[in-house]
Amino acid sequence: MLGTRILTAIVLLVVLLPTLFLGSHGVFAGVVGLFAAAGMWEWARLAGWRGARALLWAVAWLALVAVAAGAGFVARTPGWVFVAAALAWTVLLAGSLPRAGLPRLMAGRTVLALLGMVITLACWLALVRARALGAGFLLSVLMVAWVADVAAYFGGRAFGGAKLAPRVSPGKTRAGVYVAAAAVLVYAVTCMTWLPLRGTIAARIAGVWGTIPALFIMLILMGFTVMGDLFESLLKRHAGVKDSSGLLPGHGGVLDRIDALLPLLPFAMLVVTLTS
Repeated sequence: MLGTRILTAIVLLVVLLPTLFLGSHGVFAGVVGLFAAAGMWEWARLAGWRGARALLWAVAWLALVAVAAGAGFVARTPGWVFVAAALAWTVLLAGSLPRAGLPRLMAGRTVLALLGMVITLACWLALVRARALGAGFLLSVLMVAWVADVAAYFGGRAFGGAKLAPRVSPGKTRAGVYVAAAAVLVYAVTCMTWLPLRGTIAARIAGVWGTIPALFIMLILMGFTVMGDLFESLLKRHAGVKDSSGLLPGHGGVLDRIDALLPLLPFAMLVVTLTS
């Protein structure tokens, strides 16, 4: 199992790293768009669609991307897109996580699949927009999720204690979140004070609003990575499955890998829009 997990990770790195650092803007958008379409297929299955019907949702997502590209949304995504995505995520998370379940209005498979269309599209647009600001900038945003995830894992194992959301994801602990918050703060301070990292999101925010507001915003972004992870766990419990799919051997599905990024990227690009 570990060998399969490592091999899958190597294949993904071989595909994604050259695309990130060497590929054109269009190539990068296309490659990550295919991954996002796969995530849409998984979301449709979690919503209750099966077989060819789930695949049709992914095809519809690609068609929506084509329309967005034709309308100029990909070349220059308007700021209101990220405002709308942030508001949608706020309503969605506030309506589902405290009750550890989807509200009845959102639980229908069509509504839930449409919600997935909007969420994955907003994440993809934010990802492409962040790449347009530089590969280093995009990595600095992704690092918020990666630092938080690694720190939460080891913090939870080291300290244990009270569960964060036992009805949604029994493995997550409050101690893990506290350690993740501390790690993200260290990461943010490093970005703000080390000159080679002046192009990162933390340094960019600090340059406009100051150090303390920047640290507070970085903690908010970290919080959305945790909630994105919890929301995908809630979706899987809703569907009665352990993984979103088996597309990535040893890792589960695409959504299992990007769950924390789904809310993080639109919120991060909203912050960037406000600091521009």
